[in-house]
Amino acid sequence: MIRSMTGYGRAEAAGARTILSVECKSVNHRTLDVSLKLPRVLNAFESDARRLIQSAVQRGRVDVSVAVTAAEGAVLNPLSVNLAQAQEYTEAARTLAEALDLADGPSLGWVMAQSGVLTREEQAPLAPDEAWPLLERALSAALAELLQRRETEGGALGQELAGLGAVLAGHVNTVARRAPAAVERRAARLRERMQAMLVGAEIDQARFAAEVAVWADKTDVTEELARLRAHLAQLTALLAGDGPVGRTLDFLIQEINREVNTIGSKADDLEISQAVIAAKSTLEKMREQAANLE
Repeated sequence: MIRSMTGYGRAEAAGARTILSVECKSVNHRTLDVSLKLPRVLNAFESDARRLIQSAVQRGRVDVSVAVTAAEGAVLNPLSVNLAQAQEYTEAARTLAEALDLADGPSLGWVMAQSGVLTREEQAPLAPDEAWPLLERALSAALAELLQRRETEGGALGQELAGLGAVLAGHVNTVARRAPAAVERRAARLRERMQAMLVGAEIDQARFAAEVAVWADKTDVTEELARLRAHLAQLTALLAGDGPVGRTLDFLIQEINREVNTIGSKADDLEISQAVIAAKSTLEKMREQAANLE
């Protein structure tokens, strides 16, 4: 199924003392642009994480953030008290108070605020052998949710594009139906004008007919219609396929637009001109929707 470039995914993986959370967001972008934010303890796995993201997503701006928190009942960085240092501060403060004949001694708050009395022990929140398995599990699950949402939106966009393709095919059929009569009408007008200009002159009828045919051929859109039908068949195949289609679809719409413009420049019929204008409007809507596809 085709995918849009917009999506969101979130997942968690629990370890012995930690919970690793991954959040993925993606929006439209011409290429694949990955922004990855990892906590310091996981920096060594940045390359592995990027490869995992790039294997899942081919196009779009993807923002991935990872957080590590303590599991319920676990303490990642316990607070410790340096009792010996606290006693030193207290005794020094009391000695100073007695020497200066001060009534008040040191308070508990003052002692706790002194440097080195209270510290947090630096412990690695993740063991080396569990860090990557946890990150891989959470990241894979978040990416799976992201892709599911991109596929859901992509399916809706695909249906809309298929509908617009059917509308476009209707305009092409209008041109095909009107084209023969338009060519014949142009040829008839050319014959009338040339005969009026050459009244009384000797005319080589074969040469005359050939010249009229050459001029009339300039309004013939048979080749353009054949290429348009081929492009529309390719459009249907693209929308029914799997994998990234956004860039190919953008190029295909450009080619269809080129053929429609050529038909418009040759048009010598009001209904054909109106069909060309309507086809251009439909192509613009298709281009806007295709810009959202991976």
